[in-house]
Amino acid sequence: MYEIRQARKLEGEVDLIGDKSISHRAVMFGSIAEGETRIKNFANSQDCLSTVDAFKQMGIDINIDGDRVIVLGKGLLGLKKPNGPVYVGNSGTTMRMLLGILAGQSFDCTLTGDRSLSSRPMSRVVNPLRQMGAQIDGRERGEFAPLAIKGAKLRPIVYDMPISSAQVKSSILLGGLYADGITTVREKVRSRDHTERMLKLFGADLKVEGLSVSIKGRTNLKGQDIEVPNDISGASFFIVGATLLKGSGIKMKSVLYNPTRTGVLEVLRKMGANIEIKNEKTLSAEPVCDLEVLSGELHGIEITPEMIPSLIDEIPIIMVAASLAKGKTVIRGAKELRVKETDRIKSLTTNLIRMKAQISVEGDDITINGSKELQAADLQSYGDHRTAMSMIIAALTAKGVSNISDVACIDISFPGFLDILKNITR
Repeated sequence: MYEIRQARKLEGEVDLIGDKSISHRAVMFGSIAEGETRIKNFANSQDCLSTVDAFKQMGIDINIDGDRVIVLGKGLLGLKKPNGPVYVGNSGTTMRMLLGILAGQSFDCTLTGDRSLSSRPMSRVVNPLRQMGAQIDGRERGEFAPLAIKGAKLRPIVYDMPISSAQVKSSILLGGLYADGITTVREKVRSRDHTERMLKLFGADLKVEGLSVSIKGRTNLKGQDIEVPNDISGASFFIVGATLLKGSGIKMKSVLYNPTRTGVLEVLRKMGANIEIKNEKTLSAEPVCDLEVLSGELHGIEITPEMIPSLIDEIPIIMVAASLAKGKTVIRGAKELRVKETDRIKSLTTNLIRMKAQISVEGDDITINGSKELQAADLQSYGDHRTAMSMIIAALTAKGVSNISDVACIDISFPGFLDILKNITR
């Protein structure tokens, strides 16, 4: 159990970790590119290290020195058959995106994960890859890992996404690299576009037209120098903490400012958060900015299903913010939260109700009536990193002493989170 006491305020400069989504992709694309890829500000989280380990098992030389990584790529078909099953831990990004790469190889491979990942749905990736000719099998006809992939000759497809998902889109586009012709993915709502930006940087023949993305197969990628922006998802916890604790003031530099990821900033500013955006620039095809946050008074808003893809990872901490906002917040169409590391609607609702927050759930819609204060309580992480970090921030605002179980899971996405928080807590 980890003990959290009420804080007066958060103050100082926050030294964030590199963005996890971009770190994953830099290693993956560097591994199937020709030549050397140098990565700065790599996120040394357990999830990203799972991606590194996976490609090492397939014969790629990857050297890590702190947050600097060098990948010696061997081209699209340079991977080797691993000696056994490739274990990717808790990383859904690793497993889903690797499926697209492995589907077009000349060898067979099995992907496994931990208990949590083995309960997460995979058919949303497996089914479109099967349409391309991929041979993938697993539990319940490929719905769950372990997944066995037999390398095959792939064909291009045009795929209409039933649900917007960057991981699914990315997996299909990566499969498209191994198909003869042009593969197209069409979305109803744009999901995060890190794959599109980075593949172009590596030299892929890729076009984006509205909500449609097309990639030409058999185009060789070239190694690049990548500087990873700081993680906006990690920043969101400190933003909410500083907003809720009166007298707070924090600064964060070179934070990812990609428009497909800024939903959390837009929602919090709409709620009344005092967030100033400065020094906008571009790092490795990604927009970044500096952020300054002061405490502020929040009010409730409505979050529509169309807004969800740009802030899916940040909804847990937004629920904490809404619990202390004036008035009612309604979050509609958040069903994707139910198939994360845990059912995050359930984990956040259960914990916040223990803290006397006013929350109700109907289907996948969440209604929160803001309270003046939360009460300290015994809380559970459910082994989910974002649940853990969200509840720690909530506990900083609550009178008394809270305890939360299993905070080690935070290292899945944000090693050092607790130390950074201690440094700015007053």
